[in-house]
Amino acid sequence: MTDILMPKATAVWLVDNTSLTFEQIADFCGLHPLEVRGIADGDVARDIRGADPLVNGQLTREELDRAQDDSSYRMKAVVSRHAELLKSAKPAPKYTPVSRRQDRPDAIAWFVRNHPEVTDAQIAKLLGTTKSTIESVRNRTHWNSANIKPVDPVTLGLVGQLALDELVKKAAEKKAKDDAKRGGATLQPADGEAPAAEEAEPEFVPEARERRGAEPTAESVFGKKD
Repeated sequence: MTDILMPKATAVWLVDNTSLTFEQIADFCGLHPLEVRGIADGDVARDIRGADPLVNGQLTREELDRAQDDSSYRMKAVVSRHAELLKSAKPAPKYTPVSRRQDRPDAIAWFVRNHPEVTDAQIAKLLGTTKSTIESVRNRTHWNSANIKPVDPVTLGLVGQLALDELVKKAAEKKAKDDAKRGGATLQPADGEAPAAEEAEPEFVPEARERRGAEPTAESVFGKKD
């Protein structure tokens, strides 16, 4: 499918003003040949005004003439230098079929039980769900908590096995790095020997001073007289 502006309006103009085949117009405008046939029969795009791709700068006269001369030739649209700037850099959100959306809580419960290292943001991106839904499943506040059972998302058909393995591997590696940063490295003694206890230094105790007694008396020296 091409990125031309107003594809149906362009197809209307090409049907009315050229001798191109339905297949050529469909290929250039990104439509189905039967849809182009419906435009020619007046059943499709009846109220749409034709848009000239030559005036809009999406097709050159040389391309148009070559295509009219050769019914097997497929025209190439002129690529605008601003086309890349107009494209959204943000990828489209993951689409989950309606028939599979009821299975997402089961897949979320499987992640919560078996891989707590996977963040809510990673789960939301992989399954196409929201962080609030993940939190409600984890806290058992989901409206259908009584019927939620942990089931592998691959078994449910929500993701492929390779995508799941890659996500789990990245989450495990990130957790290991975070744990290493928080815990830090601890040096262990060589040969598994326990570090020898250092001998405690004896406590310094000042020498006790000799207490001097009372002054000597004659009685204590010569004895007591009878």
